[in-house]
Amino acid sequence: MSEEFSLGASLVKAASEFIGTRFRLHGRDPATGLDCVGLVRASLQSLGRVPHVPDRYGLRNTGHACWFDFAYRSGFVDVAGGISAGDVLMFQPGPAQQHLIIAECNSVAIHAHAGLRRVVRQPITMPQTLLAHWRLT
Repeated sequence: MSEEFSLGASLVKAASEFIGTRFRLHGRDPATGLDCVGLVRASLQSLGRVPHVPDRYGLRNTGHACWFDFAYRSGFVDVAGGISAGDVLMFQPGPAQQHLIIAECNSVAIHAHAGLRRVVRQPITMPQTLLAHWRLT
């Protein structure tokens, strides 16, 4: 098994442990709730990683720099091409909004769903604008 595959599979396994966790904007603790950044952070911590999450962000963000800094400082690299298990994708679901998901495979993801108010496993829907695609190294 390649290291890249095992890292991705490990990240998916860690994220799946949080399915059902309550959604909370800026949530960082699974006991009180997670948002999309909190889910990636908690999943990385489960792997013994030290994530570097942005301090402040709102539901509407005009810049992307904090997300790229977060990804690179947390051990992710840019990816072009197909989606693999454990890839983190940043979408733009609406104007000035960004959302992170963890791909379970090329068609299913685990993410903190604000509308459903919990961490869920759902099909990846691509009509949203893809802003970034990262893989853990």
